[in-house]
Amino acid sequence: MIKRYQNSAGVLTRIADTFIVGISWVVAYPVRFQLLQLILPGEVERPEISKYYALIPLVLILWAASFQTFGVYRYDRVLRRSTEIFTLIRAHLATLVLFTALTYFITQYRFSRGVILVFGAEVLLASFLFRVIFRKILRILHRRGVLDVPMVMVGEGGALKKVILQIQKYPELGISILDTVGPDRYQSLISIIEFKKPKIVLVALPHLETQLLHRTIQQLKDFPTEVMILPDFSDFFALGATVDRFEGIPLIQLNESPLIGWHTWLKRCFDLACSFAALVLLSPLFLLIAVLIRLTSQGPIFYGQQRMGLDGVTFKMLKFRSMRVDQADTGTGQGWTVKDDQRRTWIGKILRSTSLDELPQLWNVCKGEMSLVGPRPEQPYFVEKFKADIPNYMLRHKVKAGITGWAQINGWRGDTSLEKRIECDLYYIRNWSLWLDFKIIILTFFKGFIHKNAY
Repeated sequence: MIKRYQNSAGVLTRIADTFIVGISWVVAYPVRFQLLQLILPGEVERPEISKYYALIPLVLILWAASFQTFGVYRYDRVLRRSTEIFTLIRAHLATLVLFTALTYFITQYRFSRGVILVFGAEVLLASFLFRVIFRKILRILHRRGVLDVPMVMVGEGGALKKVILQIQKYPELGISILDTVGPDRYQSLISIIEFKKPKIVLVALPHLETQLLHRTIQQLKDFPTEVMILPDFSDFFALGATVDRFEGIPLIQLNESPLIGWHTWLKRCFDLACSFAALVLLSPLFLLIAVLIRLTSQGPIFYGQQRMGLDGVTFKMLKFRSMRVDQADTGTGQGWTVKDDQRRTWIGKILRSTSLDELPQLWNVCKGEMSLVGPRPEQPYFVEKFKADIPNYMLRHKVKAGITGWAQINGWRGDTSLEKRIECDLYYIRNWSLWLDFKIIILTFFKGFIHKNAY
């Protein structure tokens, strides 16, 4: 259904993008050195135009490969307009930076930065306008019955209702729901199909109705219609589901982490570079805090506590010690801090209220035990308790624990709702991207360090 839209719209979009990129590069030179020259007169030396036109093959290949790599044409990213435009902008800007670097380092000739900026603006504007207009055209055609894809729904349940809502939300798919056949009409399915003549039949029967599902599929084999099956696993895939193939056998994979393959290496490189740089830059602050801890109370500077991270593996998470040694647990205890905790030292109060006690976890990040961004790690004792009470709690261990996270910048830290915190953790895992990590880190400076529940 969605792939049908991808196959038809994707080809046209690729052709349009190639045309836009090529024309934009050709036009950028006269815009910069002729049109802008008229608006902003001045003595500007015009470079050789042939050198610019010689780069057309490189420009076309680079932008086509980059758009494909960044998922600009992926069917699961082209439906929602905001996601499509954001993916387009991110891919285009990254390619523009790469292209600028290539022209700078590969050749001694210095291409005009003005031409490159004009080209970048032209591609972004034209690509955006094309997508907006293209969607409008598809919707108009659908309303007029052109390229219409009639569909009949068979079944019931929440998952089917969600599919219906999504289809109604994206009329550019061209799908018209002719009928929904519920339990009271299963016996009339054949006559409905014969009368309605749909191109697609979507079957969404409860997973307990195995025999009915088998019989329905057997009946539909007698019709030249496309059959789609909606698995009734909505209660099981909190992180989503993907379909894989093993020797031609379809396999439904539930709750797979998005951090696999090169995504894992990308996030690790980002963590390592940022944490190492932060440790170097913050070393004077580390030294100051260490001296204050030594001067105000006896005991070690750092405090380690067992926490659970990726795949349920435990590690010792570091903090600056904020409590008196005689009243702090040994690192394996089951204590949970409370407001106005009398065990804190005066410097400990400041460290906790500003979250500066968490800074040593940058070393955990360097070691690979944690990430800069991810679900906050919990003590194993509490994990055992929470996983029995909170649905999908253990899915937060599909990624490395983080110093900060989506839950923290949204205010769910300390003595707040665990259910809301888990919702935020699962949202982060489902929607992970390096840009989301960067966004959370930036927002942490404004929303994460100081919080009323930081004690």
